[in-house]
Amino acid sequence: MGTEISKRMAALKPSAIREILKVTADPSFISFSAGNPSSELFPVEELASITAEIYEKEATTALQYSVTEGYGPLRELTRERYGKYGIGNDDDDTIIVSGAQQGIDLATKCLVNEGDAVLCENPSFIGALNAFRSYNARLIGVPVDGEGMDTGAVEEALKRDKNIKLIYTIPTFHNPTGTTMSIERRKRLLELAEKYDVMILEDSPYFELAFSGEICPPIKSFDTTGRVIYVGSYSKIVTPGIRVGFVTAPKWLVSKMTVAKQVSDVHTNMMFMMVVAKLLETCDMDKHIENCRLTYSRKCAHMLENMDRLFHKSVTYTRPEGGLFIWADMPEGYGGLGLCDIARRHKVAIVPGTAFDVNESAENRGFRLNFSVPTLEQIEKGIKLVADSIEEYLFG
Repeated sequence: MGTEISKRMAALKPSAIREILKVTADPSFISFSAGNPSSELFPVEELASITAEIYEKEATTALQYSVTEGYGPLRELTRERYGKYGIGNDDDDTIIVSGAQQGIDLATKCLVNEGDAVLCENPSFIGALNAFRSYNARLIGVPVDGEGMDTGAVEEALKRDKNIKLIYTIPTFHNPTGTTMSIERRKRLLELAEKYDVMILEDSPYFELAFSGEICPPIKSFDTTGRVIYVGSYSKIVTPGIRVGFVTAPKWLVSKMTVAKQVSDVHTNMMFMMVVAKLLETCDMDKHIENCRLTYSRKCAHMLENMDRLFHKSVTYTRPEGGLFIWADMPEGYGGLGLCDIARRHKVAIVPGTAFDVNESAENRGFRLNFSVPTLEQIEKGIKLVADSIEEYLFG
């Protein structure tokens, strides 16, 4: 057969995380590999009640086509809810998308030509990296430290490469490292975007999940010149299966993203847009999110306590202040991929750092741990298995 896969897709690899999840379908596995919120926190009763009410009173609206920009009441409620964090102004508009992943894809489709460069944290979110790769963009990685993206390295890259179209960042409770960009660096990144005439794609699905309850100002909140595309999601605070996210960005860009969405899925699932809208209207979301914070804070602390007690001292790791992830590094000479292979034999799943690397073939010492999904008991047992795997890897 002479038909071939298109060049833009031929080299694209499946998500390593999705492949690992297939293995962890085995109930004997303990999984630290997911990026999911905890199912115990899903507001199931509220969602069931709201859905029943919609079918009873507004079935025609819920089951019919909608406008591409999204269900009007949800757009307004989203602008209202996130406007209190400084997200959006009179020059911006908001579009509802089928998960934050689609927002990333649409922004890339509208702004990045084949061969253009995207500057991003290294490591970074695999879904975004693959979105950029699917448009044949060149990826330029920038190191991440305890204060987030290294803005000095960002400026060096912007000086060297005049064809950078987009700076992609997850500034708050970064996936996969769990780190948070300092306010100084957020402001500096925006200054650099303005100076070198590039856009910032701010991906922020976790920012409300701060353990302390203090919300770090989004980069978008400092944006007065239309440089920041803000991608948000209801996945981490409601449920991920509903696939409802949003983008707040300059009106000229949202109008073109609307056209791009029309050739993708026409509009986001109408029923779930209505469900989320009514959830925001009728439920105490702040109380619900506070419960999420307390749960994740407790799980993260438990995982760190066990890591402190059991991990070999040559292994270093982050201590996140929110979100869903901890990042760890093996000592020099040892790779995260090798550790993951050993851990799999011990029936515990972790994600190797290579899955998040800008350079897919690079050696990477890191691995990512998720604490939101496993129970406290699974965390304790699973970290012991990871620690045993580390000992086996280091000493045979």
